Parts: sequence; structure tokens; C-alpha cells
Amino acid sequence: MTVQDFVQILRSRWKIICATTVLAILAAVAYSLTIAPSYQASTRLFVSTTSDGNNTQSNDGGLFAQRRVLSYVELVTGDLLAQRTVDKLGLDMSASDLKSKVEATSPTDTVLIDITVTDRSPTRARDIANTLSDEFVAMAAGLETPELGAQPNARVIVQERAEVPGLSAAPTARNAVLAAVLGALAGMTIAVFRGRSDGSVRSPESLEKLTGAGLLAEIPSEARFKDNPLISFESDRTAAAEAFRDLRVNIRFLERSQGPRVLVVASAMPEEGRTATAVNLALALADSGNNVAIVDGDLRRPRVARYLDLTEETGLSTVLTGGGRLADVLRDTGRPRLTALTSGPIPSGPAELLESRAATEVLNELGEQFDYVIVDTPSLLKPDAAVLAAASQGVLMVARFGKTTRTQLTQAVHSVTRGGAPLVGTVLMMTPAKKPAKGHTYYGTGNHTQSDPRPQNGQARRGSHRN
Repeated sequence: MTVQDFVQILRSRWKIICATTVLAILAAVAYSLTIAPSYQASTRLFVSTTSDGNNTQSNDGGLFAQRRVLSYVELVTGDLLAQRTVDKLGLDMSASDLKSKVEATSPTDTVLIDITVTDRSPTRARDIANTLSDEFVAMAAGLETPELGAQPNARVIVQERAEVPGLSAAPTARNAVLAAVLGALAGMTIAVFRGRSDGSVRSPESLEKLTGAGLLAEIPSEARFKDNPLISFESDRTAAAEAFRDLRVNIRFLERSQGPRVLVVASAMPEEGRTATAVNLALALADSGNNVAIVDGDLRRPRVARYLDLTEETGLSTVLTGGGRLADVLRDTGRPRLTALTSGPIPSGPAELLESRAATEVLNELGEQFDYVIVDTPSLLKPDAAVLAAASQGVLMVARFGKTTRTQLTQAVHSVTRGGAPLVGTVLMMTPAKKPAKGHTYYGTGNHTQSDPRPQNGQARRGSHRN
């Protein structure tokens, strides 16, 4: 796994990391509040040396005191001083128990020693801290006096004595910080594990890498797609509508030669947003002034007629079985410049019908009559889509965020390309909603009647609908 893969996993699964971190912090705070409260009492010791000489001797004395401090810190937390304190106060605990309550530190380049005692009783914490300091002063005096009546080499003074402390929030805060770090690490571990075990497509980069084709649009998830995904491009300014407009523009940029523009919309599996992509792309192209035909090439579970509120009395299967002429089964959708060729009655052998020469002739005829022909297909679990792709000028591969797996997508691309059909681009459907890019609202979000300039006098049209 590369660094880019790791970063991508963390970005796509940041909710897991945040949730794990928050749960860890809440657990730590709850634990800290349920355990017995602790109190901290502190004293400060000052270490000095006696020097009656010049500045050099005074400086040497200061360095001597600093070196002494390092040893004193060890003595403060040692067994001997702990036992003397226990005996002095008559505490009902062992020297080892007392040692676990004592912490001694020395600020860098100073002759100070800070002693902190933590205990469940505030008065006992104070008494232990003060007694410990007094006992250490006496101990240090005995250690630093070479002989009776002589001047000691170093002297320890209690600079600050302990007072009865209030309840300390330090343990709760410390536990919370530690829990946040551990929770974040645990969350990242879970995210990486799930990211490595999740074979679904979750980024444009992985989609492009697997298909070898560029991403033409990311369509964000919207609740309305569950009922009817059709978009009214004359007035709709939602993120999904703008994404389909981007798809329309990108499709037009891909055009490299004149001739029929028959585009098959395919997907690896069912329920990946293929039909929604086909119909909305057709609507978007029609909205920009093109004559468009939407063809329901799914002769197994057709949906185009239902989305456009049309009946399935006749359609593609009717023409392919010789039951009628193409001109007779084309349907007016009630939307400007958009004509539909629904699937018609479901035949017993759809793959055989689509493999026939008649199917290729239908697509060629539609390509001559319309600026764009958008063909919806079954998923590539069936051969129908690959057959239709071979008779088209390009294939648009649709994948659903978090559902389409890498294996499924790879197999789908192979099914399409082995027949010679060019894969012109990809669409990633149902992506998580994103915040608008900075400056996005500069142009406003109000409703407009047109999404882009319309061609005048048919200048952008290559042909016209001749039925």
C-alpha cells in the first residue's frame, strides 16, 4: 500500500476515525469520573551551596548544586525517605505504597526540586508532601555534613510548603488526551483494515485506474433518486443537476469526428444508477439544444418507459421482431428535443435479438436522425450490453460508489472492450455529498431558465428528426 493509498483510505473513512476517537474520549472521561477522586499537593525545595570565595568559586558552587539535584531527585522517591515518612505520620501503608504516590522533578538548569503527592485524601496529601520535604531536608543535612559541627557541602531549604489541595482535573484531562491518541490510532487501524478488505470503488482515482478511462462526472447521492431520478435541467441547480451538466459538457468535448453519436451506457451490476445516468444525460443533451433519442436496450427489465411515464405497447423489440417500422414506434416524451425508443414487449431471447443485423441497422438509422443516441442496457452480467456496445461509437461505464467492486468492474471492462467497443469514459454514481468548492456561490444559486446558450437556427445540429 502506497502513501497515497493510505491517505485515500483515511480520507474516505474519516467518520470511522472520528467516531472511534470520540468514543474513546467519552469512555476515558466516564472512567475518570467514576473512580475515586484524587488530590495533588506540591512542595518545592531549593538546593544551595555555601561559597565565600570569588565569582569563579560561586559559579562552581552553582554547578555543584545542579549536579546534586539530580541525585536528590532519586533520593526523594527512594525507599528510605518513604519509610521515614510512613513512620513519622504513622500511615497505614507500606513504603512501596507511598512511593507510588510521590513524583519528583527538577526544571532544567535549576537547583529546584518539585515534589507532588497524589492521594484520595486532600489533608493526607498535604501532610505527606510536607513531612516528606522536612524529612528530606534532615536527610540531606546528614548526608552533606562530613563531620559534626562542620559546614555542610550543600543545603536544602523548603521554599514552598503544601496547602490542602482542591480536586485536581489533571487525571481526567490526562486520561482524555491519552484516550484521544489511542482512539485515533485505533480508528486509523480499523479504517485501513476495512479499506484493504473493502473491494468496492470509492474514489475517482481507483475508477480511472481500473477502467483505463477518464472520469467524466461524479454524481452525488440525493434522496429523490429513490423515487424518480429525472432532473429538470431548465430550473434545477442542485449538485446532481450540475454534475450531469458537467457530464454533458465532457461528452461533447470527447467528440473527435463527424458521424453518428451512439453512446451505450453500461454497468457491471444491476442497481448501480445506469438507467438514471442514461436518461438524465439524454435530458441534459436535449436541454442544450440537441435532438436526442433515448433507447431502452434493456429487453429484460426495462425502466426508461417508467421513468419517462410512457407505455410499453411497442418499442425496440417490436422493430427487431419485424412487428413494426422504427418510425412508427418512436415516442414523443413531452420534453423538448427528446424522443424515446422504449423496449417494447419483453422477448423470450433478448440476446439473440440484439445480436441480429436489425439491431445494428436500428442504431445506425437513429444515429442519422438524431444528434445523440443514448442507449440504456442491462448490466454486463448479461451479454446484451456488450452486443450493443459493439454496434455503438462508444461506451460510458457507470460504477456506484461503495457498491461496485474492483473485480466486477474489471470483468465488465473486459466484456466491453473485447468486442472492440471504445470505452470513452466513466461515471461514479451516488458519491457522498461534498461541500461546494470555494467561490462556487460567486455566480449565484438562483433558478435560471437555461443552463447554457442555446444554438441559433439549428447551427449546432447535425441532423433533424425525420419522422
